Amino acid sequence: MAPIRTLSERREELEREWVRWAHTAHTAPDRDGADSPLRGEVVRSWQRSLGSVDPESTTAAPAADDVADRWAESPLRAPITRLSDQLRAVAEDSGYIAAVTDEAGTIVWTGGDRGIRRAAEAVNFAPGGRWDESHMGTNALALALHSDKPATVFSAEHLVAALHSWVCYSVPVHGPDGRRVGVLDLSSRWDRSHPAVLGSVRAMATAVETLLHTAAPETPPGIRLECLGGGRLLRDGRAVAVPPRQLEILALLALDPGGYTPDRLHAAIYGDRPVSSSTLKADVSHLRRATGGEITNRRYALRAPMACDAVDLLAAVESGDTSSALRLYRGPLLPGSDTPGITAWRDYLDVGVRTAVLASTRPEHALSFGEKAPADVQVHEHALRLLAPRDSRRAVVTARLHTALRA
Repeated sequence: MAPIRTLSERREELEREWVRWAHTAHTAPDRDGADSPLRGEVVRSWQRSLGSVDPESTTAAPAADDVADRWAESPLRAPITRLSDQLRAVAEDSGYIAAVTDEAGTIVWTGGDRGIRRAAEAVNFAPGGRWDESHMGTNALALALHSDKPATVFSAEHLVAALHSWVCYSVPVHGPDGRRVGVLDLSSRWDRSHPAVLGSVRAMATAVETLLHTAAPETPPGIRLECLGGGRLLRDGRAVAVPPRQLEILALLALDPGGYTPDRLHAAIYGDRPVSSSTLKADVSHLRRATGGEITNRRYALRAPMACDAVDLLAAVESGDTSSALRLYRGPLLPGSDTPGITAWRDYLDVGVRTAVLASTRPEHALSFGEKAPADVQVHEHALRLLAPRDSRRAVVTARLHTALRA
């Protein structure tokens, strides 16, 4: 833990800045110059919050009266219940309180050190407490909700005076579809601040997300094509035996809902190789039987959209949803295929995901993609630029970069 003296000095510096803000909130809100001890994300959060929150308030916002319903309906209920003993143990051992919010920032579960919990209840850091910016101003839970990134808020970085005795570490939690479903947080008294706590929250959030993904149905009823990092066709959850060439055809039809003329599909599959049209017709005919007649006749197209991981990835890339794209990206499209049409789509998807990662300011994105693209020097360098100097994950990225440079 950092020396208390250093934390005290930091707290005093922030308190002085907070006083200047509190007294000039309506006349001089832009105090984010080089001489300010406030981080930019905190400044921006204060500016957003000042319209609805009184910084000198010593009381918390009223609790939501439907917390039982929120908890019952939360997708986090099952994984948090399963991990509750571990979450409580981590919090109690470190003198912290663990909290979970729903997607709106309302606390739905807490556990941990009994003394800290009693103190937390005084500021409504308890089930029903509303911790979004509009109710409680700048705090780590609200920042994690707003930025969709891990967040730390220390002492007088909190806009509301009642929270200046606290330090909070928060990480957003995402469901299998990439949608943010809540925030996981560890909080305690300001003098227990330590940068390693955020790593613990990240690990707990990862465990929760793993359970969410495990519980999600991977093979829903109907036809599903999986072709990222490998290839298989599923019908009502059961594998259907089809040769690689027919998986290639089906992937092309799924990715291009407008369909193909016979000549265009022939070129996309065989290129300039001398393969008769009857071979393609036979493959398509077999696919019709395997999919229950889902392919049209004269123009080869799917009669209805087919569940397909590559199609989902394409939608995520084109909508700018990098988090979902990385969750879906298990590897290149049908990696063993040299079919011209598949090769073109493979390059398109890989470049789309990689470009989104390099444009992202979230180190988690570069870390995730770097694991799947170990030879990509630029991605590893991007991850190192985004990671804080003391982030423990730098060791893994540095090792990946070293290996990539030697290859």
